[in-house]
Amino acid sequence: MSDERTPVVVAARRSPIGNAGGALRGHPVDRLAAPVLRAVLADAAVSTVDDVLLGNVFGPGGNPARVAALRAGLGAQVPGVTVDRQCASGLAAITLAASLVRAGEGEVYLAGGVESASTAPYRAWRTEPPTWYTRAPFAPAELGDPDMGPAADRVAAEAGISRTRQDAFAVRSHDRAVAAQRAGRFAAEVVPIGGVERDERPRAGFTVERLARFRPAFTPGGTATAANSCGVNDGAAAVLVVSERFRRERGLPGLRLVASATSAVDPNLLGLGAVPAMKSVLDRAPDVVEFNEAFAGQTLACLDAAGIDEETVSPDGGAIALGHPWGASGAVLVVRLFHRLLGTGGSGLSALSAGGGVGVAAMWEAVS
Repeated sequence: MSDERTPVVVAARRSPIGNAGGALRGHPVDRLAAPVLRAVLADAAVSTVDDVLLGNVFGPGGNPARVAALRAGLGAQVPGVTVDRQCASGLAAITLAASLVRAGEGEVYLAGGVESASTAPYRAWRTEPPTWYTRAPFAPAELGDPDMGPAADRVAAEAGISRTRQDAFAVRSHDRAVAAQRAGRFAAEVVPIGGVERDERPRAGFTVERLARFRPAFTPGGTATAANSCGVNDGAAAVLVVSERFRRERGLPGLRLVASATSAVDPNLLGLGAVPAMKSVLDRAPDVVEFNEAFAGQTLACLDAAGIDEETVSPDGGAIALGHPWGASGAVLVVRLFHRLLGTGGSGLSALSAGGGVGVAAMWEAVS
């Protein structure tokens, strides 16, 4: 591969992250994503792109990436493709855009993800009467298809992650997010949506003693609770992925993609899906790690398995504090890395596990 085709992220933005039924409840996926797409283009002074790739899990169908691109005013000539790799969809969309740059199919792509849990359609199987369901299958039932919560409890138990350690990790995530919010460190990355300018979920005042009072949320005797797990959320995030040649000509700093990988494990241990991908891309100890904190126990099990110091993870808080808008979360990780590493330099890892036992990881380095 020519260095000219090395993929680089040169702009990155996200919406505020709202609670399901909360501040962003009136915004379906295209209206969440469109302002973010426009902001990314404005940041890089770019007027058009070769394609728009957006992750989405629970939306209305109909190719939300194309709808959002049209709503953003990108023009009828810009196509769009919607990616579903469950919770890893946003990061998968970014690595897919990077692959298109490497292949020489195009040079400029908008990629990321969007989710509106608040406006997601109700779903039913075509039985008589209809059988309502909240999620599609992650795997064939005969192979094992656990829900996320019970699977997280199993992963944490088998990895020996104590409840106290999980609660301490959750407290740290909230403390860091609240501190970052108060210091204005999210301001450069957040695009206001409908007058909403800040993340809705982070909570001040959590302590390990307070979190210890929460009951198990998913299985009797389990360690995952409502307080050490992520929320159900709305949000969008996008980045501009370009070739190194394009970046250099425009004089734009950015994040160069060093390596990316997608992996899979037993769907019964779905929380560990990212571990093989993380091991594949870790050629050095990253300066910053953004790992999607779906559940504290599952997150810690992945970090331990990959040999990553938990203190380096989510320096301004993660999904336990900020929220987990499923299709967008992987892209939120890259937005967070972009705004931190462009100020400090160095390298960063973005990674997350997803339903069905799949995981995606990407290693980045700052370039100027």
